[in-house]
Amino acid sequence: MLRTSMVFLTTPPAIGAKLALTTALLFSASAQAQDAGLPLWEAGVFAGSLTSPAYPGSAERLTRTLALPYFIYRGDILRVDRGGVGARMMMGPDVELDVGFAASLPASSADIAVRQGMPDLGTLLEFGPVLKLTLARPQPGSRIGLELPVRGVFEINGGLRSQGFAFQPSLVWETRDIGGGWSLSASGGLVWGDAQLNQYFYGVPNNYATAQRPSFEAQAGLIGMRASLSSSKSLTPDLRLFAYARQDQYSLGANLSSPLALQSTGQSVGLGLSWVFGRSETRVGN
Repeated sequence: MLRTSMVFLTTPPAIGAKLALTTALLFSASAQAQDAGLPLWEAGVFAGSLTSPAYPGSAERLTRTLALPYFIYRGDILRVDRGGVGARMMMGPDVELDVGFAASLPASSADIAVRQGMPDLGTLLEFGPVLKLTLARPQPGSRIGLELPVRGVFEINGGLRSQGFAFQPSLVWETRDIGGGWSLSASGGLVWGDAQLNQYFYGVPNNYATAQRPSFEAQAGLIGMRASLSSSKSLTPDLRLFAYARQDQYSLGANLSSPLALQSTGQSVGLGLSWVFGRSETRVGN
């Protein structure tokens, strides 16, 4: 079974909300390692930059540049990869259940004109199960699948508090080689939030209402539609270039009448490098 290990430091994938560093270490093992298997673990560092809307529907764009360490572990059950840290259960050759978490960086309301005077958007943690179904394998090293994550969202901002649930069904196509040593991952799907999560992004409580920003109570429903594309290429056995692009469409969202929902589309673009400084001699299957 094709297993593409990645590390994401990003807005939680089921939310796709405020700006963090939406960069990915894509297909972290090089194409040359396919036949020999992938290292059981890898450690390295990556540096990348991304520009993105501050939150879904925001008129402001924010840019972040970070250099951070990362770690990948490809155990039979325990995994540290693109979904965070968690466990997986193989329910058949084409069915997999993961449990893991992801995290995002905060965004200050001082940088967002329409949120002036409102609380900052804090660091978000996302935790829950993801059902992954493989629908087809068009050729060796490629996969078409359906991913169904349902995750709780928790905010760290002067304490830890729940901010609801998110659901992001998506179709995914992954391939290890599209030519020239480039790997590619493409996905498209929907982003849905419950009433509490949508209130977090779009709600305006009475005590924060102004003449230009009337009070608003958000409802559960669609946040937006999403299409994303990621690609990477090994420059050396230890150095890898990666790129990321995402298009969000909010025009069918459930909370378009919110005074905080100002844009019908949003684009994110990121670029970076990863460097592996250590890896296991033990190899595991994909």
